[in-house]
Amino acid sequence: MGVTPVTSLPNFYRDRSTAGKPLHLVGFRIGKEEYCFDILKVQEIIRMLPITTVPASPPHVEGIINLRGRVVPIIDFRKRFNISGECTVEEAEKVIVVTSSKHATVGFVVDALTQVMKLPLEDLSPAPAGTAGCDAEAIRGIGNARDRLVIVLDLEKMFTSDEISDLKGAISSRPEEYF
Repeated sequence: MGVTPVTSLPNFYRDRSTAGKPLHLVGFRIGKEEYCFDILKVQEIIRMLPITTVPASPPHVEGIINLRGRVVPIIDFRKRFNISGECTVEEAEKVIVVTSSKHATVGFVVDALTQVMKLPLEDLSPAPAGTAGCDAEAIRGIGNARDRLVIVLDLEKMFTSDEISDLKGAISSRPEEYF
């Protein structure tokens, strides 16, 4: 008789192409919590720029910026993931992490960058069972980075198809270039 696993592990644990290879991540802070994106999904990190508000956009869409001739929608990470708690970072000190996925090029307003890190796959645990909803899909796992825990996000699962449509609507000029 075979042994039944207590917890089924996500596919990335079983993917032979990543077996033994660490994750390369860009860490950022929202309040006291640290989150990470796959470094290959981060296009660039920029200081806060003036953001142009887009009428009738969802509350978490701050607006758009002109990034060297490209129009990029900007998401407030706090609002998108309903992160409570008072922000103690001045607006001018925040940064924008510009990411690119197969669905969209999007900038996320975050409190601060923490570090670029390598996280061995064996230090990544599945998301806790208590996380529910579509936002839980965006959590790739919880990483044990020496003395702290980091939440590793899956950018490809971060937005629903409706949210992607909303982001496309935020850009009026030639959206096909950006999505």
